[in-house]
Amino acid sequence: MEIVGERWTLLVVRDAFYGVRRFSDFCAHLGIPKAVLSERLSLLIGEGVLVKAEGGRGRDEYVLTEKGLRLWPILWSLAGWGDEYYVEQLQRRSYRHADCGGAIGPDRRCMSCGQLPDVADLLVDPPRRPRERVLRDDPVSTAFRRPRRLLEPIPRV
Repeated sequence: MEIVGERWTLLVVRDAFYGVRRFSDFCAHLGIPKAVLSERLSLLIGEGVLVKAEGGRGRDEYVLTEKGLRLWPILWSLAGWGDEYYVEQLQRRSYRHADCGGAIGPDRRCMSCGQLPDVADLLVDPPRRPRERVLRDDPVSTAFRRPRRLLEPIPRV
């Protein structure tokens, strides 16, 4: 809990699973102060949860390591708990198995084929009704409005 138990840290890790890799994208999407984000990214790199890699146009990107990927079941459980107690049905994201298109159940299993897909084999669909009345236009929020594969980097425009 000392590593990922802080609010901003969990949100950074969550966004990394959704394909966020650039400092500016984490900052814009989360609304996190730059100094706090820098501190959290340094912590996650120091603990081996993220690694800094050279991205396109010479910009640094932050990518989940194998250790970071092992956090997926925890994030899945926390998101499921939040959905159950705090998010209306129409405002929840849904997940599908990329291989067969089956819906993913609360136990992370594909309801069509029964497999327990790896996080990289999941497609996430946006909520049927967005939570915010004013749509944000940062690259992350824009990408989240369409179905996408988890861990796939946010496209650059």
